[in-house]
Amino acid sequence: MNTDKNTVIGFVLLAGLFFSYFWYTNKQQTELQNYKKHFDDSVAMVKSAAEKAAAAKNPVKVDSASGLAVAVDSVKEQITTLENDLIKVQFSNKGGQVVGVTLKKYKNASKQLVHLGDSSSLTYPVNIGNNQTAQINQVLFPVVNVLPANDGVQKIEYAWTTPSGKTIKHQFTLYPNKYNLDWNVQLDGADQLLTNGQINLLWDVHSYQQERTSQYERQVSNVCFSEGKEFDYISSKTTWTFEKPIQWVGLVQQFFSTTLVAKEGFTSGKIDWQRKTDSSNGLAAMQSQLQTKVSGAVVNIPLALYFGPNDFQILKTQAPEMEKMVNLGRDLYSFVRPINKFIIMPVFDFFAGFVSNYGWVVLLLTIFIRLVTSPLTYSSYLSSAKMKVLKPELDEIKKKLGDDQQGFAMEQMKLFREAGVNPLGGCIPALLQIPIFFALYSFFNSNISLRGQSFLWSQDLSSYDVIAKLPFTIPMGFGDHISLFTLTAVITSVFISVYNMSMTPTQDNPALKYMPYIFPIMLLFIFNRLPSALTWYYTVSNVVTLLLQLIIQKFIINHDKILADIDVKRKTPKKKSNWQSKYEQMMDAQKKVQDLKEKHKK
Repeated sequence: MNTDKNTVIGFVLLAGLFFSYFWYTNKQQTELQNYKKHFDDSVAMVKSAAEKAAAAKNPVKVDSASGLAVAVDSVKEQITTLENDLIKVQFSNKGGQVVGVTLKKYKNASKQLVHLGDSSSLTYPVNIGNNQTAQINQVLFPVVNVLPANDGVQKIEYAWTTPSGKTIKHQFTLYPNKYNLDWNVQLDGADQLLTNGQINLLWDVHSYQQERTSQYERQVSNVCFSEGKEFDYISSKTTWTFEKPIQWVGLVQQFFSTTLVAKEGFTSGKIDWQRKTDSSNGLAAMQSQLQTKVSGAVVNIPLALYFGPNDFQILKTQAPEMEKMVNLGRDLYSFVRPINKFIIMPVFDFFAGFVSNYGWVVLLLTIFIRLVTSPLTYSSYLSSAKMKVLKPELDEIKKKLGDDQQGFAMEQMKLFREAGVNPLGGCIPALLQIPIFFALYSFFNSNISLRGQSFLWSQDLSSYDVIAKLPFTIPMGFGDHISLFTLTAVITSVFISVYNMSMTPTQDNPALKYMPYIFPIMLLFIFNRLPSALTWYYTVSNVVTLLLQLIIQKFIINHDKILADIDVKRKTPKKKSNWQSKYEQMMDAQKKVQDLKEKHKK
């Protein structure tokens, strides 16, 4: 890779894409603050209305022994627990719903088991007779049946009979080695329990910090859903109204999610959600209003709840399109998703199948990527070697033309064309890094298998490593710490820049002289808060680059043969391409304009 004008353009494009990506993700925080008041007011209004309605209607239950209506407070709240090898689920007879889930195989940043579903609520209104309506989450179900486990399948059923004699049952099923719960809502007398034959489900769910910093975890949190059997998500918006049937809705954190699945779909709905902006460990809150039409007196509404990791293979078995909650590339960078899905992920999983330490898996992945891209790399180094051979001639042209930059550019283009040199060949590695970098950035940021995996001095490959904690915060994304893997990535980048300086045909332009050093400094600010798996990859990639350059330049490329080939090509008749002709015409026109200006000055 040489440091000519085209290489600088490649570096500028690369840096521009880096900063545009991080600017795009960080600006979401500012945009969401503008919506906070609207969201808080709407949530408060809905909750207040529900609480007032519950208090005014005086929700009731029927005593199972006497069959008489009695006050709610005569039945006490009862917590029941079901668990398998992966999760422990707590249910409450208040509302007959899930009140908390513990993931047994994952710990948070405080080394405590991950908890999901806390402070969440599922409710819907039912008509209980005498023109009264009750919110189901305010009702204490008097009947709780825990059925004996059958082949590891556990079931719990909550039942309540309204004063008008209609029955509501909530039936939950927990399967072995599963993160999801089947939830069946059974209504006997649905034509009278529901208004206009429609169940209006209100799902209020909150997420809390699990990773090292709540700020970054909030930034990558979003709401994902399937509408019209197509995946979509909202991140910067705070309100979404569905126009097509909804298959599932999930509140997604960096590595975990809480999702409601409608096996027969919801017919309509709306979402209000907001990232937290305070200093608490709360990340986001979502309120979903989901409706579905039913018919008949006895109906079953099959639903499911998923509380678990954002694991691509696990999510793929839950519901169609649900694996897309794992962010392998979206929006501006959706072009990297196929790279991740069909190349990076399969290769990573292959190496992880026989290498236990994920740091070495990343190293093997890096070597694989470099081997695949080696033909382009070799072509780039060959182009650099040709330009190095031509450097004495370019120096002579520069000496002859002096300050005539346009004349030098025309003569340089002519020399390159005669010698068969592609001046753009040197920037190929820089341009090639763009899709690979963003693919790996998305992959390492969302790959839960890296979470909590230590390597060398890094305690967690899915987050940045820290060798020194600063008593202050450095702006521009650097943060309040120093990452050693970031330093190794930057230092090896400097080594590459220094090596490439010797391959540069001319260094008269100050921008060309200092650009190779400016770029590593930019990387220092960009990389310091990125996953250590990514900065470790970049370090290994740079080391491999240096080794390849030394081997190719010293032992593979024959400079004498290159010079001889150039002499042969010079004697061969050349046919200008349309691009070359137009470029030379443009340069010639500019030179004439410049000559006229100089003549006018005289």
